[in-house]
Amino acid sequence: MSIPLQDYGPNPFVVNMMAAAIQNNNYRTAFWTGKHFQITLMSINVGDDIGLEIHPDTDQLIYIEQGQGLVQMGPSKDNLNFVRNASVNSAVVVPAGTWHNVTNTGPTPLKLFVLYAPPHHPFGTFHATKAIAEEEEKGYGQ
Repeated sequence: MSIPLQDYGPNPFVVNMMAAAIQNNNYRTAFWTGKHFQITLMSINVGDDIGLEIHPDTDQLIYIEQGQGLVQMGPSKDNLNFVRNASVNSAVVVPAGTWHNVTNTGPTPLKLFVLYAPPHHPFGTFHATKAIAEEEEKGYGQ
């Protein structure tokens, strides 16, 4: 069953997150944006990554629904001293102010969803590709 991929916030909502995450083929789709947190869906191509970034005031949870990746985090972009492998059903917790990146190390797209608290992207954010996201969000914590 296909789930329309749009921003459903801030309305009450029930959804199969695994199905939505796996269905999403876009780099980033804001899926629910409220006052205090946000859910985005992401699809990271084979060999690609989310991109090294920091969110000074936003805690983040990344949940992997399909694929495998390398998680790197640390106090500075030159000191990513926390390195772990992650795969299906892995939850990656990124505290606010932590530099982080996730690289797809598997043979298929890495499908995941991200919880941001507070919200990080504007309501309805949609980026078909990483290049589009980078261009639209220059200077926005990346």
